[in-house]
Amino acid sequence: MGWYGKIQGQRMRRIEWTGFPAIAVMALALGGCAGSGVKIDGKIGVIDPQLILNNTHEGKKAKDNLVAFSKNRQALVELDEKELRRMEEDFVRQASVLSPTARREREEQFRRRMQEYQQKITDLNREVQEKQKDVLEGFRDKVEVVVAKIAKRLGLQVVVDKSKGGPTFYHEDSLDISGQVIEEFNREYP
Repeated sequence: MGWYGKIQGQRMRRIEWTGFPAIAVMALALGGCAGSGVKIDGKIGVIDPQLILNNTHEGKKAKDNLVAFSKNRQALVELDEKELRRMEEDFVRQASVLSPTARREREEQFRRRMQEYQQKITDLNREVQEKQKDVLEGFRDKVEVVVAKIAKRLGLQVVVDKSKGGPTFYHEDSLDISGQVIEEFNREYP
């Protein structure tokens, strides 16, 4: 392997480890390297954001709001789909009696309508994603406030997301404060 290949290999190894900075920083901040023999004295809690979303009044309202918004947008798409099917069926029925010019005009009209439909779907999907982002960010902001109160009350130094894909690979069940967050959240946001 030439020098360029060695550099590329080193660069790839560095890139592979960029997904773990939160874990590395947390481990160093709470007690140093594992090989140093230093015991971690920090108190850590974990939460399951999806569980909190599913089991709080405010979370359920947020989900219901998003479902209603999505259904509304889906209804608009279904209306356009029906219109496009009707246009296509009409064209197929009348194709044999249409002049070549009329046939081209109908085909062009259908293509334009199909492009408008596809653009509308793109726009509506973007609207749904933006609405979801706004609603969930607002919910997350409230969760952060409640988590901070509970963490202070329990003397926790760090609270970590335990959901799949989050920074937590393992935790003892006793570290999970999701139930306390749900109770407190429901008291603060009935």
